[in-house]
Amino acid sequence: MNKSAFSAKYKLLLFGALVIPAVDQYTKFLVRSNFELHETLPVIKGFFNITFVFNRGAAFSFLADVGSPWVGRMFIIVSLIAIAVIIAIYREIEDENRPLKYALVLVLGGAAGNLLDRFFLGQVTDFLDFYIGDHHWPVFNIADSCITIGVTIIALSWVGHFFGRKDSENAD
Repeated sequence: MNKSAFSAKYKLLLFGALVIPAVDQYTKFLVRSNFELHETLPVIKGFFNITFVFNRGAAFSFLADVGSPWVGRMFIIVSLIAIAVIIAIYREIEDENRPLKYALVLVLGGAAGNLLDRFFLGQVTDFLDFYIGDHHWPVFNIADSCITIGVTIIALSWVGHFFGRKDSENAD
């Protein structure tokens, strides 16, 4: 691979590794600077609030109630491993496979954004609070959104590939 092909391939990855965490961290900083912990600002009545909470667990507060400091350390290690795996997979992806490249960049950026919180704060800042009536989705953040969108694209890609292969095999 020549130098210009290398740089073109990795510009998107570098964007995800720098810009997504920067936007995520900036939004979290704004919330921490302007809200008291557990303070809520209604944005769309009956649907969306900005609610400042900390999450010691994983996505959607998974394992948040476990009191051991090892849980947070485990999430840092898992995040670092995930980032390394994403970079390794990204390196092997053909340039034409744009959906998978974008998906991995979203997951990488989201993982990096939450990793920064865990490393510097020992917990993740969450603030996006969607709900209907009294039924609230767990509060989340921009990084969580990027991870969820990226994983959804990957899952849809795999499902499409699986069913596409089955259809083409049956056509022979």
